[in-house]
Amino acid sequence: MSVAGMVLGVVAALIFVNVTSSPKAPRTERAQPADDRTASRAGAREKSRAELSGRARVIDGDTIELGTARVRLFGIDAPESAQSCLARGRRWPCGREATRALAKRIGSRAVTCEERDRDRYGRIVAVCRVGGEDVNAWMAARGWAFAYRKYSMSYVAEESAAKAAQRGIWQGDVVAPWDWRRGERLAGGGTAAQPAAQRSAAQQNKGRCAIKGNISKSGTRIYHVPGGRFYDQTRINTSKGERWFCTEGEARASGWRRSRQ
Repeated sequence: MSVAGMVLGVVAALIFVNVTSSPKAPRTERAQPADDRTASRAGAREKSRAELSGRARVIDGDTIELGTARVRLFGIDAPESAQSCLARGRRWPCGREATRALAKRIGSRAVTCEERDRDRYGRIVAVCRVGGEDVNAWMAARGWAFAYRKYSMSYVAEESAAKAAQRGIWQGDVVAPWDWRRGERLAGGGTAAQPAAQRSAAQQNKGRCAIKGNISKSGTRIYHVPGGRFYDQTRINTSKGERWFCTEGEARASGWRRSRQ
């Protein structure tokens, strides 16, 4: 072999060694798109607040405990434990009975609660089910709780059905739990007590009956009872045919219907 050939062979060998011994580029993971990361975090948060389940301890007619979590039933408000109602002229412990009804309905079965919100006390607010049944709806339908319209209209139909059938608290007189918590109590005579503003409005008729029979612009005859949403702002003009009634039965017999608010 000539000297030139030997030189070329050495150069080729050096080039081969350099190429084959060069370190490999480090392997990199594919970056997760920012939108995917955001969705993953949101999904994790949603999952963490989606469901609780287990054996429940009933606290009152709209509150249970699942493990260490206290859960407020969404969309309903049951009488407080110490609250009493009136039926057929007698007081009865409707708050305790509402608690018993919920405890009996749940029994020893597992409860599954879907969180909807947190209240100002940090409690979970949830729709809870037993064997697939919405117990919030059951409490309203059986007359053991009000539909809590301030926060949801979900159980208004169930409340209306219970009222029509005079079930549970609707068999007599009851103070709404939110008013009871503000200090309102049943009057001794068997009618629901009125807040001060409502009492003064009722007293404006100077001793006459307190139910207001109003006639709307369309000619619809609607009566309003003390405590109703539009009671205080309704003015009676007898020259237009509007009038006062002493009982709801009298109002209905005269062709008026009750306000839906």
